[in-house]
Amino acid sequence: MNADGETPPANNRPAATGAAKALFAAMRPRQWYKNLVIYVAFFFTVNEAWDFAAPDAAFVIFAKMTAAAALFSALSGAVYIYNDILDADRDRRHPQKRHRPIASGRLPIAAAWPAAAVLAAVGVVGAFALEPAFGVIAAAYAAIQIAYSLFLKRAALVDVFVISLGMAMRAAAGAAVMQAPISPWLYLCAALAALVLALVKRRSELQRSVVGDDAATQRDSLGEYTVAALDRLITIAAAAALIAYSLYTFTAPNLPDNNAMMLTIPFVAFGVFRYIFLTDKSQAGESPEDLLFSDRPLVAALLLWLLSAAAILTVFGR
Repeated sequence: MNADGETPPANNRPAATGAAKALFAAMRPRQWYKNLVIYVAFFFTVNEAWDFAAPDAAFVIFAKMTAAAALFSALSGAVYIYNDILDADRDRRHPQKRHRPIASGRLPIAAAWPAAAVLAAVGVVGAFALEPAFGVIAAAYAAIQIAYSLFLKRAALVDVFVISLGMAMRAAAGAAVMQAPISPWLYLCAALAALVLALVKRRSELQRSVVGDDAATQRDSLGEYTVAALDRLITIAAAAALIAYSLYTFTAPNLPDNNAMMLTIPFVAFGVFRYIFLTDKSQAGESPEDLLFSDRPLVAALLLWLLSAAAILTVFGR
């Protein structure tokens, strides 16, 4: 009580801060690394995008790509919130997912619905404002992801192909923002890489002891998969991804004519093999981001690929 005998109003800042943190966590920022694929178009057209005589123009392009990645992060965050609203009851029965903001009650569903709507509106409207073609891709992505949350994720194979399509759409979004065509092989590489990650994730979910025989109750499509089938599909998808990238390095029109980009193939091959090796050994594929950014050999392969590709494009590019 204060000097006048009145009770001061409660401080709502801690509650508001907690709600904001819960909302941010529900957007799954650890998954936003996927939106870096938007920069692929910029990276592989570096000699066309960067006019060294006019660096300001190149900076504008890079800023637009960054804005596109931010808008896609808002849109994907809305999709994650929407998905968690639908899965709240099921997530509460999962040993790990029950700690998610919506399943745990830290983010009430009454607050999650409008938050998802606002984020989706910002993502789609902002995409149209940035570049109409990008807006079309963003709107299509949102529609597909809503369909995924409602029913597509229940069908085996369909679920992983939708994830793969989402990655290809990110690559297409980057090209749309730049208004520059990129090789179709690059779209295929992005889609196949995502397909490998999705299949490995399903295998890890199926193998994990915390799921066990109750797999189908945690994810409908898991009841239709078997570990043996997933192993074969992962082998096929990984081989296809390596072949697609190899063909890209010496067929894409915007790459050096001397095929120097083929020198980056070993780094990609090692990264794919290392990832599959680790997930098979530790069954850690359920969280791809944990492996991609914590395993030193994987990080080293990624950095060496980036550095070698950048050097080749800069030195031998047109």
